[in-house]
Amino acid sequence: MKIFKVCILNIIFIFLGCNTFLESKKKDLNDFKYLEIDIITLNKGYLSGEYSIEEVTQSYIDRIENIDNNGPILNSIITLNPDAISIAKSLDEELKTKGSRGHLHGIPVLLKDNIDTNDKMPTTAGSRALMDSKPLNDSKVVEKLRLAGAVILGKANLSEWANFRGRRSTSGWSGVNGQTKNPYVLSRNPCGSSSGSGVSVSANLTVLAIGTETNGSIVCPSTVNGVVGIKPTVGLISRSGIIPISYTQDTAGPMARSVQDAAICLGFLTGVDENDDKTKSSLNHAYKDYIQFLNKNGLNGKRIGVYLGPLGSNDRVDSLFKRSVELIKKMGAEIIEIETVSSFEARSHSFQVMIHEYKDGLNKYFKSLGDNAPIKDLEELIEFNKNDTIELKYFNQAYLKLAQNTDGIKSKKYLNSLSTLKRLSQKEGIDKVMDENDLDAIIAPTGSPSWSTDWFNGDNYHVSSSSPSAWAGYPVISVPMGNIHGLPVGISFFGRAWSEPTLIEISYAFEQSSKARIIPKFYPNDEY
Repeated sequence: MKIFKVCILNIIFIFLGCNTFLESKKKDLNDFKYLEIDIITLNKGYLSGEYSIEEVTQSYIDRIENIDNNGPILNSIITLNPDAISIAKSLDEELKTKGSRGHLHGIPVLLKDNIDTNDKMPTTAGSRALMDSKPLNDSKVVEKLRLAGAVILGKANLSEWANFRGRRSTSGWSGVNGQTKNPYVLSRNPCGSSSGSGVSVSANLTVLAIGTETNGSIVCPSTVNGVVGIKPTVGLISRSGIIPISYTQDTAGPMARSVQDAAICLGFLTGVDENDDKTKSSLNHAYKDYIQFLNKNGLNGKRIGVYLGPLGSNDRVDSLFKRSVELIKKMGAEIIEIETVSSFEARSHSFQVMIHEYKDGLNKYFKSLGDNAPIKDLEELIEFNKNDTIELKYFNQAYLKLAQNTDGIKSKKYLNSLSTLKRLSQKEGIDKVMDENDLDAIIAPTGSPSWSTDWFNGDNYHVSSSSPSAWAGYPVISVPMGNIHGLPVGISFFGRAWSEPTLIEISYAFEQSSKARIIPKFYPNDEY
C-alpha cells in the first residue's frame, strides 16, 4: 500500500511538471562547500592555502552545470567563460609568487550580458541579433575587474535589451537564453533586467555579479532574489563598453549576498574614464575603499525619511516594512514620514530622455563593434527582429520603434525633457526633500514578492520605489528585509548624489541587525 501511494505521488508530481523537485529531494541542492561564502573568508582561505582559486572556480562551474543547466534549470547564465580555469590557475601561481592583488583576487564574478568582454565570449544583450557579436575591447568595468584579479566566470542572462524593447514584456526572458527562473519558486519571476545576475548570486552560482540599471534593473532583481544590490550615483562607475539605454540614467553596480561584499566590489569599479564624461564629476566623490563605512551602529543618530508613496498596495509588504522601520528606530534613528519625493510629472520626461538617448547610444555602440558588427544601426535591428522566428513570438519592439522615430539628442523635445527631468528629480525632488527635513537617507520597500511568470500578460509589479533615484541619477541600495511565504522582499535606502558612504553605513547596520537573507530551496511552484 505504501509503495502504491508513493507511485501515485510520483505520477502527480510528474504530471504537474515537478519531477525536477523530486530529483532535488534526493540530493540537497544546497550541499555546497562554498554555500553563502563571503569575500573575506575566501581571501583568508586563499592566503592560508585552505582553498585554491582553481578549486573554487571549478566548484562554481560545476554548480552552474548542475543547477543552472540541469536540475531546476534556472537559466541564469548565457555562457561560461572557457578561459575561467586557466585564469584561476594563473592567479593561484601569482598569489604564491607575488602575493594578492587585493580583496577581489580569485573571486568569481558573473557579468550581465550587456557588458563587453574582449575574449571568447560574445556580448549579446540577450538578442539573437548579437549572438556572435565580439566587442573589440573590454568594457571599463571588466578592465577594472581583471586588474583586481577577479575571475570572470561568464555572462548572465537578462531581460533582453535591458527590458527596454517593448511593452508588456516579461522580465528575465531573452531570445538567446529563454526564461530565467526565480530560485525560491521556479514558477515565479526573477525581475530584471539584471535577472541572471540576481538569480546567480542568490543561488550561490557565484560570489559576485555585476548588473546594470536605468530604472529598477538592479534593485528589483535584488529584492525578489533576496540579495543586496547597489545602484550607484550615475558617473561613479564608467559605462563605456556597456550596451546603453540612457546616458542620463544608466549605471552598472555590484550585486552580492551581503552589503560588505557589495561594498568591497564597488571600490574596485570607481574612477574617471576619459571615454565616459559623466565620470569626471566623481573625481572628488569616489572611494577605492568602501569597507571603511561599514558600521554596525550606523543608524544611531541618523534622520531617516520614510517614503509613504509605495505603501498601500500590498498589506503584507506594508507590515514587513513597518517592522523594519521599528527596528531602525530601535537602532537609534529618528523617523520622519514623507508623502512624496519627486513629482510624478518626471516620469514622462524620463521616458522621453530614454527613447531619445537610446537611439543615439545604440547606434554609437553598434559602430564601436567595427566592420564585423552583426548589426549596423537601430533600423537594421528592428528589421532583424521582424524576420526572426523567436524575437517577436511573445513580445513586441515598441520602444525600439519609438526610439528610431525620434529626432535625436539635439531636438528641442529632448533638451526640454532633459532639463525638466533634472529639475524635478534633483533640485525640486530628492535634494529638496532631504534639505527641508535634514535627512541622512530615505527608505521605502524596494518591491513586492515575486509574481508568477506570464509570457502573455507580462510583468505584474505591485510595489516599486526605484523611480525617484533613477530619474535623479542618485544612489540606492536594496537589502533583504524579510520574506512573505518564503519569497524575499527588500528595503531600499536612497539619498543624494555621491551619498554611497552614508547609504552603505546605514544599510549595513540594518542588515547586521535584521539578518533577513534566506537561502533559496528551488521549489517548483507555490505548493511547497
